[in-house]
Amino acid sequence: MLLRRLPLAAVLLLLPSGAAAQRDTTREALSRLEESFALEIEAGGLKVKDLVPVMVVSVSPAFEESKAWFPSAALATLVRVFGSSGLRSCEACMAPRVYAQDGRVEQLSTSPGAAEIVRLDEANRGAAPPARAAVWLDENAEGVSVRLIDLRNSRIVLAENFDASLSERARTTRNTQLARELARRARGDTITHTFFDMVVYPGQHFSFDWTDQWGETNRNLSGLSFSFFDPVVGVGAAYYRVIPSAFNLMVGAKVLMSVPTALVQNISGEDMEVLDPLLSGVLVARLPIGRSNYALTFSLSTNGNVGLGLSLMNITLLPLLP
Repeated sequence: MLLRRLPLAAVLLLLPSGAAAQRDTTREALSRLEESFALEIEAGGLKVKDLVPVMVVSVSPAFEESKAWFPSAALATLVRVFGSSGLRSCEACMAPRVYAQDGRVEQLSTSPGAAEIVRLDEANRGAAPPARAAVWLDENAEGVSVRLIDLRNSRIVLAENFDASLSERARTTRNTQLARELARRARGDTITHTFFDMVVYPGQHFSFDWTDQWGETNRNLSGLSFSFFDPVVGVGAAYYRVIPSAFNLMVGAKVLMSVPTALVQNISGEDMEVLDPLLSGVLVARLPIGRSNYALTFSLSTNGNVGLGLSLMNITLLPLLP
């Protein structure tokens, strides 16, 4: 008898923790939704003044455990996004509705469409201005789902699922990037990359590369190279080969011409060196650090400089914050 009760006891013990986990997941999803809305508003992609008043059509919980608190939490999130004066409740939207007109009685129990929401708003708003948008914010197994439509033209402003880690949005972004990459390869277009090499110990080499990634497998990079040290003020060409099986190790070389030496030789007509030989070769290997914009770099030049350092890959105007 005791053994028969053990599985039931285990289930009862797990229920509160499962409910608490679900509540935490939903709360985190509501936070991500609010943050995403704030970013969209800040960027100008979502103009609140053009959408308010917003009719709140549904804030439905998905679980019995969240039935008591989810509607209030969802409404609080919407208030922080649109403002308390920008929201309008539509309690009749999710209840059965009965319409009698011209000797015909119609009962509806489904989710209302844009036209019916407008009709309900007209019947209940009084002297207030008409609602411009409608929002559905419902709980689901992974977080929350939101729909926002413009009631004036039924335009879908936003329709998205939010979870605690925005994994669905990240997955969509990855799939979109993959589709763009496959289309780019099919067209044969190249990708431009920039590298700023800072080799400091024991030998020094500082240079900037502007390369294009090309080939059927995207493993080739070639382009221009500008050096600041080893050689001092040099310009030339670079080629690299990416090895995906070795953590995307990039191995290649560049040939650089010393600009000061070339100028002096051209002016004097004599074969002489200024700071560096006329031509220098540099062997370079870059090992990316995870998925960051940094790489460990090794260089070996014909001038006898050997060293280790760091490369900034695809840098921005703030080189230290790529």
